[in-house]
Amino acid sequence: MDGLQRKLPFSVDAEQSVLGSILIDPNCFNDVAEIVSVDDFYIEEHKRIFEIMLDFNLRNKIIDLVTLLNEMVSRGVYNDDAEARAYIRVIAEVVPSAQNAKDYAKIVHDKSILRKLIEATEEIQRVAFTEGEDVAQIVDLAERKIYEIAGNNERHDFAHIREVLVKTYEHLNMLRDGPTEDALGIQTGFSELDNTLVGLNKGNLIIVGARPGVGKTSFALNIGASVAKRTKKAVCIFSLEMSNEELVSRIISSEAMVDSQKLRKGDLSVDDWEKLAVASSLLSETDIYIDDTTGISLTSMKAKLRRVKNLGLVIVDYLQLMQPERRGGDQNRVNQIGEISRGLKVIAKELGVPVMVLSQLARAAEKEKDRPPMLSDLRDSGSIEQDADMVIFLSRDYYGLDPEKQNIVDVIVAKNRHGSTGKVTMSWLGQYTKFSTLDRDTAQRFGIKLDE
Repeated sequence: MDGLQRKLPFSVDAEQSVLGSILIDPNCFNDVAEIVSVDDFYIEEHKRIFEIMLDFNLRNKIIDLVTLLNEMVSRGVYNDDAEARAYIRVIAEVVPSAQNAKDYAKIVHDKSILRKLIEATEEIQRVAFTEGEDVAQIVDLAERKIYEIAGNNERHDFAHIREVLVKTYEHLNMLRDGPTEDALGIQTGFSELDNTLVGLNKGNLIIVGARPGVGKTSFALNIGASVAKRTKKAVCIFSLEMSNEELVSRIISSEAMVDSQKLRKGDLSVDDWEKLAVASSLLSETDIYIDDTTGISLTSMKAKLRRVKNLGLVIVDYLQLMQPERRGGDQNRVNQIGEISRGLKVIAKELGVPVMVLSQLARAAEKEKDRPPMLSDLRDSGSIEQDADMVIFLSRDYYGLDPEKQNIVDVIVAKNRHGSTGKVTMSWLGQYTKFSTLDRDTAQRFGIKLDE
């Protein structure tokens, strides 16, 4: 360890040059402070000197030689004035001018990042050698440490409103020339619904709730397949209830328009086989990834998603089957679900993709089938509604016993931070496990008004 410490990356010259530049021209302090912090300095005396300069700046005191020397002695950086003066002279002689202060600061900051990487890998090694934790948690620790360092390395300056206005107009021009996925967010593939949602945006947590048997899994799979085919981005599906094969069977049934019952029984005509061949060929060209781990945790989910390149959408089926990070203890299920929903929102923000999560409704909502679902019906936790950027309910239970109307579904956008709320009526083709935009003839027959 001692040998490793001696080899830690740092630059004495760069650290001295930063401090020397500030002594020569105190006005450059603010430029330097945007790049480095006290902890970025490796040598302890340099940390203490920069800390004093920082305090002076915060108190609007001029950083000059006399006041700096006095403070260095009073704070015990050096034992006496002569010792402090001798080192300040060394610092001042290292750099001829403050012109390159920001370049020196960048070197100091970069060396600090390298040291943090070394410290992180040491901690990862220590935890791995002890074998005292679950392997998945150790992997998550390793990835989190690296992500934290990478995230903290990003620095943003103030943006003047005129710069933002230029970008805003560029965005508006993009929309005028023709809406794109980047401009509007990821489209579901259902035109009427997209008009209401205005896209599934990066970092969004989208909750899809419905009573059992309404088709929320099929709804999510229809959107996932559409996104994968249209955007060429990766779509990751976590299926906690069904196996990979069951899920793919549903996807191929809806894409090929082959009866799902016939598909399960293998009772397929020549025409069905041809449809399946075409659909399979198209789907094999997409990047749809399915994980059917039962009771997956946030830690495991996050670790898997971080390795996926060109990620576009995440689907989780369904929330209440996920496992909390800490099993047992006195945490009730409501708190556990709240912790999981917050974790899913963090994953969406961290990875910069929409995360669509299916959710059960409370039992009371399942009994009251004469009304559409409401936000209060989300099962196990009010924090689900709070964490979600969008909440979408599917309902086809309250249309009555008319067989034709059983194939009409209300998609209720109950919460939408980035667009409007409202109801979109769609067709449900149960034999194909497929949703589709309602055609005008059907809408007219049932007195449903469609937007022009």
